[in-house]
Amino acid sequence: MNSIQRYGTTRRWSDVVVHGGVAYFVEVPADAAATPEAQFSQIFQQVEATLQSVGSRLDRLLQVMVYLPYPQDLAEFNRQWDNWIPEGHAPSRACLHAALVNPAYRVELVITAAIIER
Repeated sequence: MNSIQRYGTTRRWSDVVVHGGVAYFVEVPADAAATPEAQFSQIFQQVEATLQSVGSRLDRLLQVMVYLPYPQDLAEFNRQWDNWIPEGHAPSRACLHAALVNPAYRVELVITAAIIER
């Protein structure tokens, strides 16, 4: 039986949960006061840092759920996404229009990624 590892655990959530060679985590922009363009760039950098911290990388993304509260941001988000995801390694993806808890957030990502086998 595989154990479950939890990182950055609080009473309400864990920053990352790893089980069965798969990492699960959520990212929101570090700076909610930044422009949408800057928030998207930030969140992609944050995802890469989290992936690295658990022994994964962009080409190991399995699924990404994208929450965008402002539909007008989709074109810019997709432009940055297309430059970020390695060619031939696009994960399964859904993009939802939803209000976020902090109205200043322009994006929230729910990530599922495979851990690199050792």
